[in-house]
Amino acid sequence: MEIPLLYDVVIILGLAVIVILLFLRFRLPTILGFLATGVIAGPHGFSLVTDVHNIEILAEIGVILLLFIIGMEFSLRSLSMIKNTVLVGGATQVAATILFVGAILMLFGFRAGDAFFMGFLFSLSSTAIVLKLLQDKGEINSPHGRIVLAILIFQDIIVVPMMLVTPLMAGGTENLFTSLLMMVLKGAFVIVFVLISARYLVPRLLYAVARTKSKELFILCIVVICFAVAWLTSSLGLSLALGAFMAGLIISESEYSHQATSNILPFREIFTSFFFVSIGMLLDFSFMVQHLPIVLLLTAATFLLKGIVATTAAKVLQYPLRTSLLVGFSIFQVGEFAFILSKSGLSHGLLTNEVYQYFLSVSLLTMAITPFIIDNAHKIASSISLRLAPDQNQRPVAEEKQTQHEELHDLSDHIVIIGFGINGHNVAKAARHANIPYVIVELNAVTVKTERQKGEPIYYGDAVHGTILSHVNIHKARVVVIAISDPEATKIIISTIRQISDKVHIIVRTRFLQEMEENYKLGADEVIPEEFETSIEIFTRVLSRYLMPRDEIEEFTNSIRADNYDMLRSMDGRKGALRNFGLELPDIEIASLRIYTSDDSITDISLLKSDIRNRFNITIVAIKREDQTILDINARTELKQGDIVYVVGKPHDVMRFNNFIRPD
Repeated sequence: MEIPLLYDVVIILGLAVIVILLFLRFRLPTILGFLATGVIAGPHGFSLVTDVHNIEILAEIGVILLLFIIGMEFSLRSLSMIKNTVLVGGATQVAATILFVGAILMLFGFRAGDAFFMGFLFSLSSTAIVLKLLQDKGEINSPHGRIVLAILIFQDIIVVPMMLVTPLMAGGTENLFTSLLMMVLKGAFVIVFVLISARYLVPRLLYAVARTKSKELFILCIVVICFAVAWLTSSLGLSLALGAFMAGLIISESEYSHQATSNILPFREIFTSFFFVSIGMLLDFSFMVQHLPIVLLLTAATFLLKGIVATTAAKVLQYPLRTSLLVGFSIFQVGEFAFILSKSGLSHGLLTNEVYQYFLSVSLLTMAITPFIIDNAHKIASSISLRLAPDQNQRPVAEEKQTQHEELHDLSDHIVIIGFGINGHNVAKAARHANIPYVIVELNAVTVKTERQKGEPIYYGDAVHGTILSHVNIHKARVVVIAISDPEATKIIISTIRQISDKVHIIVRTRFLQEMEENYKLGADEVIPEEFETSIEIFTRVLSRYLMPRDEIEEFTNSIRADNYDMLRSMDGRKGALRNFGLELPDIEIASLRIYTSDDSITDISLLKSDIRNRFNITIVAIKREDQTILDINARTELKQGDIVYVVGKPHDVMRFNNFIRPD
């Protein structure tokens, strides 16, 4: 029996494998590969898929699972840590984009509802593409990476209320007040349902399921919760995606959220691929070619408008121009959630087919150029910031205070700490303890204000520019410690320092080994990769558990450090000169054993008479008796039933003694 859907699935997935392999070869995002697959297989391409409706059903499941995962990963506690950045930065970016796009389109004759709905679409950026690119570049924890993440979180959340108000914007109701009231009541019902379920119902259900230790039952339960809540919201006239998001929120408040996410993730990846393929099928490639000048013009306008708005949002958070520009260059594109929202707008008549084709074309082009823009963002941002605001990036927060100028004027032979994260805090603490003068440069205005109040010599500024480095007397410093999470900015700072001074000793903290070579070439004296130091700490603890003497462990780790850092610094690829320590680890074991036996040859007699050492070839080094620990072990010491004894011996001797003292 032939199954038409199976044919379509095989065609789509098989074609997607080939297309995505080509895209990855050119370092293009996989999302673009799925969209291209849809274009090729769709009715406007080679018409390889016979039933687009079936693919749209699979795509709808993908949307449900996508919003479900977003809901499960949404944590009120983690959000509270960056709430100011999320709320202020995200709200500024989204609201300003909606207002500007809506106002511009209304000038061109669009209805208010249609115009501002387009603002909704263009206010959303691609979480999947941007975060993947920032993670690959190691910039997710950099200042601009944290701002981008916060704004994307806000966009992922705001898309839910956007879906709720989309039907109202279509103007399909005569009584707007009644519709709003009904929507509020339905929303209140859903919120109450979510709170009750998250607090009382779902934790008990998942606990009962988890106790069975059945992976199949657990997955089934999670899927049922997801689709049941989605069906509930849909039956109330709300969207399926909203219900899926709410279902994710319900599970996110339980201790089972991480396991649920790992179980659902493979299903989400498959079904969301159908969603992006279905979007690609809707794109009329011939339309884009025929209207290419207008499409390119709209793409450039989108890049400029969203880039400027995002840059402004970062400036509102009091970040320097260079960092703010990096934010703008990261989230200028139209994202995947805009596709979800656009289908809702299309069904409610807020988009005509022609406008929808323009939207798809512009969205695809902005997503396609994103990797290339982000790769060159640092060069462009540095160039623009130096031309537009050469002094704005280097001005300390309290620079106008004459006392602070006097503090720095006579500063010499000091440490300059760039970046005041964990590493910067520790360096400052050590310098303070050793009475070594130091000064800190940090571009987070809130951190600068807080630490200033604590008495830290900290100044606001972006150290990639030479003015702030000269301001902190870099030419008189003995050591500079660069402890920031932005690898590109680190390289610029090293070059800038070397243009000012050749004698200052530069110590750089990096995350990965592959970042070392270029930092050394630029002029760093020492580069400390966290990846390498973490591995040393791990095997140091491993050797400690094998009872290797501490002095040998220390000598061993010091030799590894010296050998590898010399090798990495010279970058000549030579093999290490680390001598072979011949790590002959002792064949002994330390164990804690409870005495269950009442054998009178062991208990209630002295160790001298029991002769445990000779009988079992083990040594008792301590005894735990109730709340008392006995360390003074001698020949007169007696063992009691119920004691916990700490013994040292060869593993088989320890096991033999343990078998003897077990319960009869």
